Amino acid sequence: MFVRTISAIVFLILFIPIVIYGELPVLILVGFLAAVCLYEILKMNRIHIFSIPGIISLIALAIIVLPNKYLFVVKDFQFEAIVVLAILALSFTVLSKNRFTFVDMGFCVISVLYIGFGFMYFYEIRETGLEYIAFALLIVWGTDTGAYLFGRLLGRHKLWPQISPNKTIEGALGGIITAVAVGIIFFGAGWIVHLELWLLLLYAIILSIFGQLGDLVESALKRHFDVKDSGSLMPGHGGLLDRFDSLIFVLPIMSILPFLL
Repeated sequence: MFVRTISAIVFLILFIPIVIYGELPVLILVGFLAAVCLYEILKMNRIHIFSIPGIISLIALAIIVLPNKYLFVVKDFQFEAIVVLAILALSFTVLSKNRFTFVDMGFCVISVLYIGFGFMYFYEIRETGLEYIAFALLIVWGTDTGAYLFGRLLGRHKLWPQISPNKTIEGALGGIITAVAVGIIFFGAGWIVHLELWLLLLYAIILSIFGQLGDLVESALKRHFDVKDSGSLMPGHGGLLDRFDSLIFVLPIMSILPFLL
């Protein structure tokens, strides 16, 4: 527990000032986080980040995450470039004599989209306003904390034992309650006032649910590949993907909902 706490404190000391500052430092942070998460997820499937499929995936990830103004290209470039990279990855299945299979290529593509869009929206939402990315982060952290506390105190009924044996229905509901509390605090403090309170709380509930789904998706992925953690970069916590799996789900949903100004 001591190592876990110290690791979290060190991470937050580095993470929070960059998010508050915004602009290019956030983009650099987002690029680093996305690259490490891609490395971790490919490693689960024994695909090295510096193999040909790994490098193609890394380039595709950069194209998704980087805004157009940093790519110096027209708006449609991302889609066309991803199509070309997917064709190259498919072609490599032949060149590798099927050591890198069609299934492996599909895994790389889904991994790039899964991680890339999550972190792309991280930067875009931060550019929209600090209060929005703060809301997303506190919804995720509040849900995790509430789920843990309610689960420890009241947990009796397993939520999804085949995927994550320690999670309970009571914990999941506790996470949603904590997310609602975050919404009330933001509204009361005047940080997000363009929405009516009931709508803000509804969004908090939706985001909390999707955050917990994101956590379960990564748990299912780890169980499929029989790994305990996605990595070991954060002692006591596992890898970066273990810490950002919920946020990767929350941020795209937050952008799809009529939430941002």
